[in-house]
Amino acid sequence: MTRFSFLALLALTLLSAVVAVTLGPADITPNEVWSVILHHLGLFPESPVSRLRDAIVWELRLPRVLTALGVGAGLALSGTVMQAITRNPLADPYLLGLSSGAALGAVTFLLLGLALLMPLGAFLGSLGALALALVIATLLGGATPSRAILTGICISALASAATSFLIFWSATGDSYREILSWLMGSLSGSLWADAALAAAVLLLCAPLILANGRALDAFAFGDTAAASLGIDVPRLRWTLLGATALLTGIMVAIGGAIGFVGLVVPHAVRLAVGSGHRKLLPHAMLAGAIFMLWTDTAARTLFDPRELPVGVITALIGAPVFLLVLLRYRRIT
Repeated sequence: MTRFSFLALLALTLLSAVVAVTLGPADITPNEVWSVILHHLGLFPESPVSRLRDAIVWELRLPRVLTALGVGAGLALSGTVMQAITRNPLADPYLLGLSSGAALGAVTFLLLGLALLMPLGAFLGSLGALALALVIATLLGGATPSRAILTGICISALASAATSFLIFWSATGDSYREILSWLMGSLSGSLWADAALAAAVLLLCAPLILANGRALDAFAFGDTAAASLGIDVPRLRWTLLGATALLTGIMVAIGGAIGFVGLVVPHAVRLAVGSGHRKLLPHAMLAGAIFMLWTDTAARTLFDPRELPVGVITALIGAPVFLLVLLRYRRIT
């Protein structure tokens, strides 16, 4: 059943990607989408559609669709790992300060004129925020799940304030509007390079995380129980937190501060496939990709010619869904 559900999600992901490319002001059909893809893969010697329609599919819509899939998968995977490691159902990269730190690092590099190194700045900011939160929690008496959450909230607030100060002090004109739009979450203008970067970091981090699904199950019983099962708890925790910081940093650098994906998606998937991480992690990746794709599609099409920041859509959907999830858990328990 689990294998069938994973294959069904995979098929739904592919179908959603094709349908999303067809949506927009230009009337594109699924056959045209496949024709353009096959042409650029070298299977068709000549494009069966006009040059303009070919550019709409290949240069504008398809890179954005693939980027949305990668960002959604990365954020959902990060949220699932954070909830397991901290043993806190409210944990996600945003709550622990990773995304705010990533935004601070990315904006700092951008204002320094190092736009090409934004992903590096985002990763360093994310890793720095995580390390600072855990160090402070340890100094307060131990990095327990509750202390990690509380210190993460503080670090998130400080990083957000620092980011706002940098923008207020340094950004002018159109750059001010662009940075604010990016901070609210936006995949507008996504290029093939963004899709490739999201795919590369997923290929680097996802196998490591998926391979430790059983170990993440052991974290549910505490560090002592996990260690008794032969797990090197500190090494595994820092390895997975480092992978999560890298995932979060790169996804924030690409799409900005897109909230609720890493919080809501793992809970929704957990209700369907259970809490075992060998099943939960791959399903959450695909569900996060689909969720991100359709929220981004809604952001760019619902109010055409205007485009909403996708972070607004994820919050509008994610907050009520998360409340429903909480009510469901309350009925069960």
